[in-house]
Amino acid sequence: MTQPLVHIIGAGPGDPELITVKGQRLIEEADLILYTDSLVNPELFTHVKPEAVVKKSAGMHLEEIVALMVDAVKDGKRVARVHTGDPSVFGAILEQMKKLTEAGVEAKIIPGVSSAFAAAASAGIELTVPELTQTVILTRAEGRTPMPEKEKLADLAAHQCSIALFLSATLIKKVVREFIEAGWNENDAAVVVYKASWPDEKVVRATLGTLHEAMRQHKITKQAMVIVSKAADESIIEKGTFESKLYDKTFTHGYRKGAAVHE
Repeated sequence: MTQPLVHIIGAGPGDPELITVKGQRLIEEADLILYTDSLVNPELFTHVKPEAVVKKSAGMHLEEIVALMVDAVKDGKRVARVHTGDPSVFGAILEQMKKLTEAGVEAKIIPGVSSAFAAAASAGIELTVPELTQTVILTRAEGRTPMPEKEKLADLAAHQCSIALFLSATLIKKVVREFIEAGWNENDAAVVVYKASWPDEKVVRATLGTLHEAMRQHKITKQAMVIVSKAADESIIEKGTFESKLYDKTFTHGYRKGAAVHE
């Protein structure tokens, strides 16, 4: 007998077209759809089955959510648990998977487009620029939930790489302070993207020194991705200083022989 299964689906950042084909198909095949209504675009459910039950989960607690899914799958129904962005990044899915497993129900994750990458796309940023920054850290500022001892923001920021901050819009003064403490300066570039890929998206460019005021002026206090990165500096495009070797005509790789340079 096949084990009951719940699909935990990444809805992407907001634009209903930024969901995987597989994720959309599973939603359209589902009998029960539970979605995080504060962030998931309801347009994703335009073509669900007429008899499908579509429920918002923001007002429900963990036990209610799990019980609803378990009852449905054990009754032979297909269940889609739909989360914003990619469920594996700040998705609060571990506790759901644990309780599903305890109830004899398998959980399968379907990845989605993270808001970190949607925000970078909206801002026109390549987060990994050769010889400038080659590492991306996805993290958050410490708020009501403490950070692990070895993952304090000031320690992570000391790496001077690209950092995308989730769940941190209300803690921006603390964010700036910890970046400065880690050796960044007030002129280093930052960008804030409010509701990346949604119709009311805002892209606000700033520096660490102006970040708090820029967010205050644009009234951004939630649903925002903050990216601090040397790569967020728009002037690097104009300067053309940092370029990948991949398409350099003198660079040889497994698919192309580089041309000789004659001086």
